Amino acid sequence: MTEPASPPPLPDRLSTDPRSPHHIPAVFEHEIGIRLNGNERHDVEEYCVSEGWVRVTAGNAKDRYGNPLTIKVHGPVEPYFRDKA
Repeated sequence: MTEPASPPPLPDRLSTDPRSPHHIPAVFEHEIGIRLNGNERHDVEEYCVSEGWVRVTAGNAKDRYGNPLTIKVHGPVEPYFRDKA
């Protein structure tokens, strides 16, 4: 069998939106986890480690283009790759 590719280093800033300049498709080939203030978050749309914030969706609200509205939550951000095991 083939060895799984080693994950690329996690960037300082990453976005799930493909239109964003901070979207890096190679990183999303692996499962990513985010801890904010020591708690696991599963609803993160974008994060920035150096500035200490994450963007999460604000319920079911949409902007005029149909994109989900997001809010910025501040605190220490710890991105990591989840193990498959």
